[in-house]
Amino acid sequence: MTRKALLPLVATATLSGSAGLAVGLGGPGRNASAETMPDLTQLTAMTARFAAVDLAVDLSGLPPTERRTLAHLVEAARVMDGIFLRQVSAANDAWLVQLAGDRSALGRARLRYFLINKGPWSRLDQNEPFLPGAGAKPEGANFYPADTARDDIERWIESLPTSERRAATGFFTTIRRAPDGAFQLVPYSVEYQGELYAAAAHLRKAAVSTTQPSLKRYLETRAQAFGTNDYYESDVAWMEIDASIEPVIGPYEVYEDEWFNYKAAFEAFVTVRDEAESKKLAALGHRLQSLEDRLPIDPQYRNPTLGALAPIRVVDVIFTAGDANRGVQTAAFNLPNDERVIREKGSKRVMLKNVQHAKFTKVLEPIANVLLAAADQPRVTFDAFFTHILMHELMHGLGPHDVTVDGRETTVRQELKELYSTIEEAKADVSGLWALQTLIDDNELPRELAHTMYTTYLASMFRSIRFGINEAHGRGVAIQLNRFLDAGAVTFSADGTCAIDDIKIKDVVRALTRDIITMQAEGSYDKAKALAEQYGVVRPEVQKALDTLADVPVDIEPRFVTAERLVTNDE
Repeated sequence: MTRKALLPLVATATLSGSAGLAVGLGGPGRNASAETMPDLTQLTAMTARFAAVDLAVDLSGLPPTERRTLAHLVEAARVMDGIFLRQVSAANDAWLVQLAGDRSALGRARLRYFLINKGPWSRLDQNEPFLPGAGAKPEGANFYPADTARDDIERWIESLPTSERRAATGFFTTIRRAPDGAFQLVPYSVEYQGELYAAAAHLRKAAVSTTQPSLKRYLETRAQAFGTNDYYESDVAWMEIDASIEPVIGPYEVYEDEWFNYKAAFEAFVTVRDEAESKKLAALGHRLQSLEDRLPIDPQYRNPTLGALAPIRVVDVIFTAGDANRGVQTAAFNLPNDERVIREKGSKRVMLKNVQHAKFTKVLEPIANVLLAAADQPRVTFDAFFTHILMHELMHGLGPHDVTVDGRETTVRQELKELYSTIEEAKADVSGLWALQTLIDDNELPRELAHTMYTTYLASMFRSIRFGINEAHGRGVAIQLNRFLDAGAVTFSADGTCAIDDIKIKDVVRALTRDIITMQAEGSYDKAKALAEQYGVVRPEVQKALDTLADVPVDIEPRFVTAERLVTNDE
């Protein structure tokens, strides 16, 4: 089966969230046997950690032109799944071909879990393989030659002239071997040329269909970027979208590159805007400079002028793909990640409200019912959950991005390497709590939020740490939880429930915010490594609490029912 034929197979399966295909016992890989792999009962239990949820969105208010636009966007987004599978592992295409052959119950279960994880490694289980022959998940994903080591790549990058080094550590290139065996850079526009050509064609059709100028400009410039490998203009166009449809499609997050956090993975979000909720939150975007000016760090590390644009959008998800739909689902995002765009223009925060609501009802409330005392359970609210996620995304845009280390102009991402995502997620979480408390003290947010936000976040920490400490969000939360425990801000009772000390939590939140943002400003890999090694672990008392949550889902498995109707012309 060619890659061209493979993509519709991925798309059809991921559109509904499951499929009737399966994997056989053979396949690419090594170091695993059928005897060591999960059986049907075990695999069913592993899959059950993701609660299936229908994501239905009312599109009755959209005219036919915009519903056609959405259908084209869904088709473009589906192409991202194929690219992302290849970015995760060069063997994934072959694995998926084998998935088409086995109609047994075990085979169907294997395919469903493969599609959830976008590969044969269980992301909730430290990337343990669940298919015979899969072997270990490649830490460098498929961004670097399979026959090389991390140190080889690092030495080669350090040997390059400055301009070439910037490209080698940039978001939009892979590193391959030339015919003579030397390393060479390959732009994404070349590496994924066929897929990006197909995606661009769908984007251009969507641009023709829509009547909304700002959306049209984004779609046209992003289609062009797929061919030029220059995403700046289309990122700015995305920042300026003012439309009922709010899509993002392209290479963004760097979590999959566990070697360096250099390379961006392809993803897509197809969403529609909740205008009323977006307007309610817009005022917070105007408070960012004030928060930056009061970050609890040395004033020399603060940004005197943030990018002018800081739009906040509340949306409902119709379809996600690629890195946006693997394992644990994204609840919100802050993009773009390109430091140049952030510095010159700012960044946009997008809140996925229907996804967040599903996570709250299916996961967070059940966790609170198990781990919190009965008196504290009413302090867990959707408003506090939603507002902290928003502030988390806002805080990604604050603090240092461009830094100077030993006289070199560089970035936090490049200096912290594989630790960047963990440290950045921890920073956004804990500084988000600091920012919310600051806004409450300023009377910018209601004082009753202080009564709910810390307890809600306590339950949410246990939600996130279950993602696994191999995952950036999970390890970032482990760092925070252990610091809170050491400070006495979180305590366990004899009955196994836990609670927040409302006084101590404020001091430790401020101190940890200072520590993390300072090490980012210093570009200190050594300090980041020490923090992650000491605190980014699951301690016995935390594991004991996690063990009580065995019957609670870890996350959701979305079924994109509205997207399915769109592409079959039923919507």
